[in-house]
Amino acid sequence: MQIPVLSDAVRIEADALTSAYSRITPEAFESAVGALMSARNACASGCGHSGYVLEHFVHLLCCANIPARFISTNDALHGEMGFVGPGTVMVFASRGGKTPELLPIMEVARKRGAKLITVTENTASPLAAGADIVLPVDITREIDPLNTQGTTSFTVFSVLFDALQCEIMRRSGETESDFGLIHPGGAVGERLNKG
Repeated sequence: MQIPVLSDAVRIEADALTSAYSRITPEAFESAVGALMSARNACASGCGHSGYVLEHFVHLLCCANIPARFISTNDALHGEMGFVGPGTVMVFASRGGKTPELLPIMEVARKRGAKLITVTENTASPLAAGADIVLPVDITREIDPLNTQGTTSFTVFSVLFDALQCEIMRRSGETESDFGLIHPGGAVGERLNKG
């Protein structure tokens, strides 16, 4: 027997993933991968659910040997933008592309010579207009009854960031022993470093 709420959630999010994938051109994806692979370092900033998924993304980038950190919108304008400079790639994620907390951060990042990547549904937004690379997504609807919480959008952003990191790892030729060196802990570290 199917659980209606669960069935609806899976259908809505699967539809959104299919729709989002159709908007991202190979050229835009290639540009994002290339920029991240050639970066001196990378950072990301976002609010709410977008911020949470970006925190995971910077961890994934570190796992791919790209020095990265998440910069909160609170701290960004109080000195942490010193991390950003020429050779930095800064990633923003915002469904609407108009998050007011991110706009001054984008301006500072641009003045400091960073390359900017924006993931958004709204390609006419200020965050898209100010970016060097735009990865457009499509959120058919959030799964919550009010269509307001970052549920489906979290999933769409997360899968895109997973794909970027996996492509970076594939191209870099990272081996299990390489990864085992930076990830010696837990079951993964035990498996990679046994013998």
